Amino acid sequence: MRDNEGSYRALLAVTNVLNSQRNSDNLWQAIAEQIRKVLPWERAGITLYNSDTDAFHFYAVETTMPNRKLQRDAVIPKKGSAVGWVYEHRTIHIRPDLQRQQVFLEDDYYAREGLGRMINSPLLIGHDCIGTLNIGSVQAGEPDSDDLEFLGQVATQIAYAIDHVQAYEQIKQLHEQLARENEYLVEEIKTTHNFGAMVGNSDGYKRVLSLAQAVGPTSTATLITGETGTGKELLARAIHELSPRSQKAFVRVNCAALPMGLVESELFGHERGAFTGAEQRRLGRFELANGGTLFLDEIGEMPLEAQAKLLRVLEDGQVDRVGSAQSVPVNVRIIAATNADLVAAIGTGRFRSDLYYRLHVFPIVIPPLRDRPDDIPLLARHFLEQYRLKLKRTRLEISEPSMELLVRYSWPGNIRELQNVIERAVILARSSTVEVDDRFLALSSAGEGDDLPDNLEARERLHILDVLDRTQWRIYGPSGAAVRLGLNPSTLRSKLKRLRLKRPAHIPSL
Repeated sequence: MRDNEGSYRALLAVTNVLNSQRNSDNLWQAIAEQIRKVLPWERAGITLYNSDTDAFHFYAVETTMPNRKLQRDAVIPKKGSAVGWVYEHRTIHIRPDLQRQQVFLEDDYYAREGLGRMINSPLLIGHDCIGTLNIGSVQAGEPDSDDLEFLGQVATQIAYAIDHVQAYEQIKQLHEQLARENEYLVEEIKTTHNFGAMVGNSDGYKRVLSLAQAVGPTSTATLITGETGTGKELLARAIHELSPRSQKAFVRVNCAALPMGLVESELFGHERGAFTGAEQRRLGRFELANGGTLFLDEIGEMPLEAQAKLLRVLEDGQVDRVGSAQSVPVNVRIIAATNADLVAAIGTGRFRSDLYYRLHVFPIVIPPLRDRPDDIPLLARHFLEQYRLKLKRTRLEISEPSMELLVRYSWPGNIRELQNVIERAVILARSSTVEVDDRFLALSSAGEGDDLPDNLEARERLHILDVLDRTQWRIYGPSGAAVRLGLNPSTLRSKLKRLRLKRPAHIPSL
């Protein structure tokens, strides 16, 4: 029996402890400790009602029983269950002898675990029940009435504490989401004009723009293909801007740069404690892009295991955070891009055919710059003006011989290579006339052999720089510069340091 003064002191202590918690894990530890002060237990758990499934999910569970039959990932239906009865009647329910009598569907599990008694108490906030507090013990028999009254009061404090923690976590989650969305928006501002405006007047490029205008207002999955440096991301952003989702986030994922072992976490997010180093909940790229567009760049480099999980998300419209038993619905428009031959990748088993057909609903092929010679002068002048403003130079123009050289060049690095060439030429210009010669065009020089430097290190520098330009300075991955050069990535990094080669400022770090 409890004296009133002692009960009030204990209840006040419980209230203070529970209301001081700010996350689910710490709250449950506090709850478990406080319940032991009321009555001993071998199994303690909390279930919360989910109206979407009309069932109860475990918020937390702890047991000292070696034979566990009802695990934390279990879902208990409302109909026919003890937690359902308590939820409907808003009152406590006791089964004093589980070994002799099982009343509800959970009782068989509890009896097989070896429990003798189970107490289910409603978690009430005002007149609303959010779930149940479930206390099981090996000892059978009716509990003391004062203990039951005290347990009911503790259950009420637990209900309010859970409500407060969930509200706090929701606010924190929204704050983190806004912070991460802001990071993406800042990155987007930095990279949106990497290739400048969508410049081009050739028939091939007009066809590309026409397709973008047609698919933009829809939510249709779009697959953009083309060589490295042709402006696939720029086109994806344009499609996003043409869609009803334009006010929502455009989230870019470089599939080749996703760290192995963390692909799931990056795409789908993770819960706190899901793995070593997961110190807090993290939203994945899908959740960040919810309502907007997810751009899967270099989709051909995605690992096969991740491809299977991506396909399931595209089919179900739900993501599973790593370490969570609950799916999160997402509404995301997918735009994918690749410079790889996905059909050939399917043939060699490196890409899933079912994922290919999911993405290949509306294909757009961007022609290489060598097939758009009429656009080269337009693009060159656009970049010239861009770097004139950036470097605070007076009026600049490209000499006629230089423009002829640019038009004749094959541009293996496409628009990105042209942008780099113009930037170098503007930096080196000593007058209002910008000159471009073969020194700026690595492959052209390599083909002719006349103007190549005799120094071996200079030749190596030119070759590495060309490969880096064509891979957008991506070192790792099957299509990275290290593989193309036949080098170990760490060896290539050492060479970059020795040759004093640094990533250009306009190319984002992967």
